[in-house]
Amino acid sequence: MQHRVTLIPGDGIGPEVVEATQRVLEATGVQFQWDVVIIGSRAQEVLGTPLPQTALNSIRRNKVALKGPVTTPIGSGLRSVNVALRKELDLYACLRPYKIYPGVPTPFKDVDIVVVRENTEDLYSGIEFAKDSSQTAELLDFVSKTTGDRIKEDSAVSLKVISQTASRRIVKFAFDYARQNNRKKVTAVHKANILKFSDGLFLDTARQVAKEYHDIEFNDMLLDTTCMELVRKPWQFDVLVLPNFYGDFISELCAGLVGSMGVAPGANIGDDIAVFEPTHGSAPKYAGENKVNPMAMMLSGVMMLRYLGEADTANKLEKAIAAAIIEGKNLTYDLKPDNPVGTSQVADAVIEKLK
Repeated sequence: MQHRVTLIPGDGIGPEVVEATQRVLEATGVQFQWDVVIIGSRAQEVLGTPLPQTALNSIRRNKVALKGPVTTPIGSGLRSVNVALRKELDLYACLRPYKIYPGVPTPFKDVDIVVVRENTEDLYSGIEFAKDSSQTAELLDFVSKTTGDRIKEDSAVSLKVISQTASRRIVKFAFDYARQNNRKKVTAVHKANILKFSDGLFLDTARQVAKEYHDIEFNDMLLDTTCMELVRKPWQFDVLVLPNFYGDFISELCAGLVGSMGVAPGANIGDDIAVFEPTHGSAPKYAGENKVNPMAMMLSGVMMLRYLGEADTANKLEKAIAAAIIEGKNLTYDLKPDNPVGTSQVADAVIEKLK
C-alpha cells in the first residue's frame, strides 16, 4: 500500500534532517507518495505568507504530514507558525515520547515517559492585553469592579484559558493512548492548589474522565512536585497529561532526562489529522553544515509509521536507529563529541542497519 503524505522540509536545519528521514523511510520498503509544500520563513520569502493555504489544503487532503522544524519570520503577523498551524488544523494533542536509548550519554536510566500536552489554549491561546492600551484599561477596571482587586495600571495581561471541553478531550486522548499502547498509568499535572478555577477545572475533568478507564491507573501531581520527582525517580512516571503551558516546560525537562533533543520525537494530532515533527527547533546557525542529529526526525517518522498502521516496519526502523546509537560509530556531535559524523552519514548508518 502506498501512503500519500505531505512533506514539509522546514527552515534552517529542517531540509537536512527531513531529507535524511525521507531516505530512511523509503529504505524500509514502505511506499510513499510525497506531496512537498513549504511553510515558515521559506514560504514567507517565496509566497509572501509563512502559512500558505496550499500547505494547509495539502495536509487536510492527505491527513498525515511529516514536518521539519520551521522558523517564524519577523514581522509575519504570527506569534508562532507552529501554534498557528496547530490551531488552524485543530491539532489539539501534542504527543512526545521520551525514551532512553542505550548509548546516549545521560546519568539517568529506565526513562520511558510519554508527555501528552494540550495544544490549543492555556497561556498560549494568545489572548493578551498590552500595557497602556484602552482595552487593558477596560479589563483592569472590570477586574477591580468584579473582584475588588486592583491591578497596577502599568500592567500587561495574558489570559490563562482552560475549558472543560479541551481538558476532557486531551485527558481522553492520554487514556486512549495508554490503553492502545499497553501503558499502565496516567498522571495529570496541575497547580490546582493555587489556580483553583482554571487548573481546578482541568483536574476535576481529569478525575471524571479517569472513572471511564478502570484498567488504567490514575493519579495527579502538582507541577513543582512533578519537576522534582522527574529528576529523582523518573521511572515512576508513564503517561503525563498536562495543560499547554506546563507541557512545554516538562517536555524540555524530559528531553534532558533522555540525554538529547536529538532523540526526542513528537507529533501534533487532531481527530483525523496528524503532523509528525521533532521537538527541536530550526537552529538556523547550523543550516547547510551537515552537522545536526536527524534521529529525532527519524523517530518522528517511526511514530508516523505506527499511525499509518505500519507497526512492524516502525519497530524495525526504531531497532535500526537504536542499533546505530549503541554501535556508536556514526553519531553526530551531540551524542559523540569526538570524531562525530554528519547528518547524511547517520542516515547511511541507519539504512545499513535496516538491511
